[in-house]
Amino acid sequence: MSKITKFEDLYAWQKARELSKAVYECSDIGKFNKDFPLREQIRKAAISTASNIVEGFERDGNREFINFLTIAKGSVHEVRAQIYLAYDLGYINDEDFQRILELTSETGNLVGGLIRYLLKTNFTGKKYK
Repeated sequence: MSKITKFEDLYAWQKARELSKAVYECSDIGKFNKDFPLREQIRKAAISTASNIVEGFERDGNREFINFLTIAKGSVHEVRAQIYLAYDLGYINDEDFQRILELTSETGNLVGGLIRYLLKTNFTGKKYK
């Protein structure tokens, strides 16, 4: 892993950012846009994914970072569960459904990989040793 000096360097955050954008785009049209509870919940979960990666990164040390990454991983899987409901209700098409499923899988895998990496290293602040 190359040296990480800011949260924007994290692949997990980059993918979570992409996921958030995709969620906002697909939930902004048609019936999905009018289902306020589902629309807001899936958006909050997408935002939570990226935000918890950042918040953990900006904390001091592995333990806190891992804690926030665990929350981010839960949030990304919440998006995954909710996108199934949106699809089942006919709110999104096959292409958007598959795209978001892929993004949730990639994001979850990156977050999980980062957790595994941190369990083996000594992260102290905004750089890896």
